[in-house]
Amino acid sequence: MKPTPLVSVALAALTVAYPAVVFFGHQHLDPRWLALALVVLAVLRAWASRQALWLVAAVGALGLAAGTAWGGGWLPLKLYPVWVNVVLLLVFAGSLWQGPPVIERLARLTEPELPPQAVAYTRRVTQVWCGFFVLNGSLAAYTALACSEQAWALYNGLLAYGLMGLLFGAEWCVRQRVKASVKHG
Repeated sequence: MKPTPLVSVALAALTVAYPAVVFFGHQHLDPRWLALALVVLAVLRAWASRQALWLVAAVGALGLAAGTAWGGGWLPLKLYPVWVNVVLLLVFAGSLWQGPPVIERLARLTEPELPPQAVAYTRRVTQVWCGFFVLNGSLAAYTALACSEQAWALYNGLLAYGLMGLLFGAEWCVRQRVKASVKHG
């Protein structure tokens, strides 16, 4: 049974809201309850997407939840954004070796016949996203290990998404220039 679009959107929204849930839950709940919620969310997200990426994320969530259940601390829960960045890095970097690169696959959804310059460009963009996941995952780890709950929630619940949006926007602008130069050159 495939989930409805509403269920998929709700699961995506809960995933995005995860840092806020942990932040507010930190003040009122035992971390084991949030660990259970993380596992349920990750398993539902894997089921809804039916993508290996989210299945691997669910396995990692189960490991982090086990760490919280065993030790009763918040740190494993705060490491989930790090885990998601590691999984995304592995998917994107792996696609560079066992192509086609992720961005090329996405580009071919709208333009099945890509010129050689576009194929090279999508490879470069995939590499840029790999760099982003390294940087974002490192900052997520730093905030989990060395910062206050507020700083962790601010970075992982807002700033990381803002940086992702900036990268999407900058790439879109560059792509328009590359497309124009290919047309006219």
